Amino acid sequence: MAIILHSDEALLAAGFIFTIHFFNTHLRPEKFPLDNVIFTGRITEEELIYERPLEYRRLVESGKLDSLRADPPTKTTIIWSSIVGFAAYGLGLVMILFIIYSALRDIH
Repeated sequence: MAIILHSDEALLAAGFIFTIHFFNTHLRPEKFPLDNVIFTGRITEEELIYERPLEYRRLVESGKLDSLRADPPTKTTIIWSSIVGFAAYGLGLVMILFIIYSALRDIH
């Protein structure tokens, strides 16, 4: 009984964590459908000011902001990061479907 309950609990916990992460990463209007920052390692100054105002202020006050400036990602980098990102996006959707299927299968 403990093994069954623990495995179901772990499945629900993973599903919950994944769903919250999925929403915060992909379904927020300002990031929809994909945030390439994870793949390119670059964020615009406007995004930094909006998303991390304290970090931006610390960088400005310490004088380190200019040393962190970088060229925008190349078109090739953006294309490849989009391909990898959408592949992971699709894999995540399939995983959610499998979690739902598994949960519903156990009910019947």
